[in-house]
Amino acid sequence: MNKSNKDAKILFKFKKGRYDFHPENALKKVYYISNHDQDNPKTVGLALENLKNVSIDGEGADFIFHGRMLPIALIGNENLTLKNIHIDFKQPQICQVKILENNIEEGTITFETAPWVTYTIKDSVFYNTGKDWQLRPSAGIVFEEKTKRIVYNTSDIAVGTGKVVELSKGVIKSLNWKNSKLKAGMVIAMRTWQRPNPGIFLHKGKNIKLNNVTVHYSEGMGLLAQLSEDIYLDGFNVSLRGDKDPRYFTAQADATHFSSCKGVIISNNGLYENMMDDAINIHGTYLKAIKKLNDNTLIAKYMHGQAYGFDWGYVGDSVQFVQSKTMELIGKPNSISSIEIISEKPEDPIRQFKITFSKNLDSQIDPALMDIGLENFTWTPKVEFAHNTIRNNRARGALFSTPQKTVVTNNLFDHTSGTAILLCGDCNGWYETGSTRDILIKNNVFINALTNQFQFTNAVISIYPEIPDLKNQQKYFHSGIKIQNNTFKTFDKPLLYAKSVDGIIFSNNKITTNSDYPAFHWNKKEIFFERVINEVIKNNTIDGILLEYKK
Repeated sequence: MNKSNKDAKILFKFKKGRYDFHPENALKKVYYISNHDQDNPKTVGLALENLKNVSIDGEGADFIFHGRMLPIALIGNENLTLKNIHIDFKQPQICQVKILENNIEEGTITFETAPWVTYTIKDSVFYNTGKDWQLRPSAGIVFEEKTKRIVYNTSDIAVGTGKVVELSKGVIKSLNWKNSKLKAGMVIAMRTWQRPNPGIFLHKGKNIKLNNVTVHYSEGMGLLAQLSEDIYLDGFNVSLRGDKDPRYFTAQADATHFSSCKGVIISNNGLYENMMDDAINIHGTYLKAIKKLNDNTLIAKYMHGQAYGFDWGYVGDSVQFVQSKTMELIGKPNSISSIEIISEKPEDPIRQFKITFSKNLDSQIDPALMDIGLENFTWTPKVEFAHNTIRNNRARGALFSTPQKTVVTNNLFDHTSGTAILLCGDCNGWYETGSTRDILIKNNVFINALTNQFQFTNAVISIYPEIPDLKNQQKYFHSGIKIQNNTFKTFDKPLLYAKSVDGIIFSNNKITTNSDYPAFHWNKKEIFFERVINEVIKNNTIDGILLEYKK
């Protein structure tokens, strides 16, 4: 093939319409997908691998999947565009029901399943069923019937799927379900905590564009991207099918999730609604140092049960080291001279590495002395998140954990349920990097966040690294944070919480209060800082009155 043909651009077009994908005779692929259940092989609808200069245009087509499938896998592609496609499932694994009656004195709740839900009752236990799957829901998220917002002060609830009787087709009475907050007419998305597949899996891609692509349902993230460079989302949605959609939920987890990517991540003009977790989450993965073999070699391993099986670094990558208890950088950054997978059998998933560095390690970088995490600094992206709408979802709005320049502008965060924006970092539980050093949060609108309590939800904007030993921390985790010219519409007190920050500006923000819900948050301060220095708080108003800040 001559050079001109090799670099030619190829366009595939689907005729607009409906395309059904069934698990029978579908591709079976072994994919280890970050932040998902590591069950293999995966049943894949479309696997697009090792393509270059290719555009795929669905022309508005509906891709409907059946059973438990990974709809689209994009593996090892370069200069690939996917556009004008709707991804959905005939029968989601989330079970939607409506409360018909709550007899609080009797301790029973009667509910009705949505028309598309099929189920079985075995030994008085309710199971949601589908093609080749059967699940017992263990938790639920409660929605207002008319607004499709999550009901105030309910968070995750237990659901009464044990000890039930069928009163008539689709009408179930739970004989041991007590929850005084549930009212007739409320709609519950009953679910498990399983997340086997994202809607789209992007792995080792470069210059990937997703334009006008909508995921209406997935049993994991809407989009999971890992080890990829330069990703552009324009009009990428994880959303319902308009106002008349009878469903109240979309993705089982985050709308979009980026693990160990680099270059740029640009997400513009998206709609992220009614998912069971965050709109966007960007982070890397800490390895835990297990053993120091010599002056420049460590054994290190993946720690979290949903993060292993894929590459962590390459020769030449820059690595920095963090003490887990205080989340402080220790020693000097180093670079990888060689990295070797340690496994008993070739087919075993990747969990552990032998990493040799180009220079000798500092003496304190020794797992015999302290718990130490390794962060791959090379695989951290610049981020632009602009003109997106995030609404009516569980947990949080947007999570940014990258030291590269991050710009978050002109977004609408509308009833995100928990914190609207979270800057985190955790080398003890989630093992997700890392510190934020240059972020601008500007010209966004926040409407009634914090109607519920979830992890890390200390304020509308929560800067919350997980630091077990904050008292003995000497350095600071986050820096370079600017929060300016935003509008907060809120019924409760907390606006900004920050922990372990050197350098934060909160200025020219406009806050208006309302009585849409009763104030209930434990944090009674508009601004609450722990171990924060070099802060600038100025020109912020609440209901037209200058906000006073006292240390």
